Amino acid sequence: MPIVHKKTNHRSKHTVNAQITFPKIRVIDADGTQIGIMASRDALKVAEEKGLDLVLLNDKSEPPVCRVMDYDKFRYQQEKKNSAGTKSKSTTLKEVKMGYKIGEHDYQVRINQTKRFLKGGNMVKATITLKGREVQHANLAQGLLRRMIEDLQEVAQVQQEPKREGRNLMMILSPAK
Repeated sequence: MPIVHKKTNHRSKHTVNAQITFPKIRVIDADGTQIGIMASRDALKVAEEKGLDLVLLNDKSEPPVCRVMDYDKFRYQQEKKNSAGTKSKSTTLKEVKMGYKIGEHDYQVRINQTKRFLKGGNMVKATITLKGREVQHANLAQGLLRRMIEDLQEVAQVQQEPKREGRNLMMILSPAK
């Protein structure tokens, strides 16, 4: 009974089983040993006897190289590899807000929160909002952001220096290398 490869909704990147039409191919066994050069229909019989698929790996070589393997397992591992690469690249921007008249304990809470975000691989935007006449004391808010940089120098590097945008002073920190 010949093994028929199950078709899925997406297109296959590899040529499998009866799709291989080359007259002579080089065959590699499932354990990595070379079986040798043979006719493609004979190689397909070898794969069927083992209950596996015949997959074309390289059609540019002379003769083309095929391997006896479990194609579904191979495709699953390839998809898993590809998705693992995209997950690790995502970073988000977390925000820590405070006023320039913040109490010492509240300041330490913000520092610990920022450390936790940075250790999680996220960038942190520290924002101080000035309300009403507090705009006159922007230099004190600037000093608080500078103090924050000093307190976080082991775990963070400054991505964007503290700057003023309207009533807000902000800076962006990223995890230290």
